Amino acid sequence: MAASANDRIRRTSVASVHVHYVAKAERKGRTRAEVDEVIRWLTGYSQGQLEALLAAGTDFETFFAEAPAMNTNRTLITGMICGYRVEEIGDPFMRELRYLDKLIDELAKGKAMEKILRAS
Repeated sequence: MAASANDRIRRTSVASVHVHYVAKAERKGRTRAEVDEVIRWLTGYSQGQLEALLAAGTDFETFFAEAPAMNTNRTLITGMICGYRVEEIGDPFMRELRYLDKLIDELAKGKAMEKILRAS
């Protein structure tokens, strides 16, 4: 991915993309609460923290860098997203972002929450 596109994504506010995550999920009969649950599972943010970050217009770079507890089971997220194998993405930031994209895709495709959240 080109450096300028990568930089642009890093500076993009989470809130500006969150609305699209929610819209995608709702089109498929899922809810904002489920989108937020997926985000909280991945990052360790509480719902209150997530709401504050969305309201503040926090960018993706800060969002991931300051995440309280990135879920160790996120490495179980595999497969294709945006033409790339998630597990093969070298840039740690882009890999975290694509993990999130993949989780939202799985939600929108109707996958059970237990499977999305990699429950044992």
